Amino acid sequence: MKQSPVELEKKYLMQTYARLPVVLERGKGCWVWDTKGKKYLDFVSGLAVNALGHAHPRILKVIREQAAKAIHLSNLYYHPYQGPLAVKLTKLTKMDRAFFCNSGTEAVEGALKLARAYAGNASNGKFEVVALDNSFHGRTMGALSATGQAKYRKDFEPMLPGVRFVKFNDWRDLEKKVTDKTCAILVEPIQGEGGIQEITQGFMRAVGHLAKKHKALLIADEIQCGMGRTGPFLAMHAYPVKPDIVLLAKPLGGGLPLGAILAREEVAAAFTPGMHGTTFGGGPLACRVAMEFLDILKEEKILENVRTVGKYFQGKLEALKDKHAIIREVRGRGLMQAIDLNAPSKPYVERALAKGVILNSTHDTVLRFLPPFIVGKKEVDIVCKTLDEMFAEK
Repeated sequence: MKQSPVELEKKYLMQTYARLPVVLERGKGCWVWDTKGKKYLDFVSGLAVNALGHAHPRILKVIREQAAKAIHLSNLYYHPYQGPLAVKLTKLTKMDRAFFCNSGTEAVEGALKLARAYAGNASNGKFEVVALDNSFHGRTMGALSATGQAKYRKDFEPMLPGVRFVKFNDWRDLEKKVTDKTCAILVEPIQGEGGIQEITQGFMRAVGHLAKKHKALLIADEIQCGMGRTGPFLAMHAYPVKPDIVLLAKPLGGGLPLGAILAREEVAAAFTPGMHGTTFGGGPLACRVAMEFLDILKEEKILENVRTVGKYFQGKLEALKDKHAIIREVRGRGLMQAIDLNAPSKPYVERALAKGVILNSTHDTVLRFLPPFIVGKKEVDIVCKTLDEMFAEK
């Protein structure tokens, strides 16, 4: 008897995921279907990857065309798309140079290496990294070492030495932790995995001031909150502080694995041939799709939709908060929204799934919403109606 995908996964895969009991098969726009034909409204979008929804016709067309030419070419040679993509991204981020990798975690790892290379030989003592409590930067050893949540680190200690954590939005603690030994300050403008927590203007100004004072690099992790999710292209664009390094990934490759490190000229120069590299990063297929993704954002005025629908969505969530005592707080910007509950959030994810809506639980009590940038008010109304029904149920 043929085994189901669920049975095969449980028997042969390492059990690293607490999966929901559904086998998704295909998607179109903001919707996905499982193998039984049930339809779901997707308000997680592949954890912020599918910014244009599923099966966008222009993305599919480019994938077909480029796959017929070249999917992978070694970084030992040039190909037609890395340079033009770097031009687009440096202009959008106000940086000078780019390095392409495969994921957000790889971007964080590369940025940590770049910061240490820029600081010079570790014998000068300038090797420490300051990160924030409650942060999440990835699951490889370096990125995990800079992740300010003990639950992710505890099974893998000892971690990379020299990482100091600061209380979130506490500038006094920041002043104590940033010293002349600090080579980099690593921040998410809006913490995603940490429950959609936004850095205040005052704290970010303190980060910029202390980075400059101690000659440390400011690294902006925009992997989840960047690329237009909050309205502007970068969440950092809402602050009067310019980072030295910007990290991108998730939606950049249009669903294909692609990450990027963007840096100022002086900082980028710390990497010379042989100091860093990747086999798959910046391949022709992923880069060409990324260029199309950026063109679509501009030509179809996608970020205007993010701002308009995001404001509408936040208003609807605030109205639910006024109605239901279980909602403690509404947080977020653009299409990166959350409601913090006075109860565990995971059961509501499971109940929403049964009602045909895909939501995400993070930080124990937070329902996180990361819908595609193409979402409309109609889809927001469906999600909010589902939330209203669930919170009214006893």
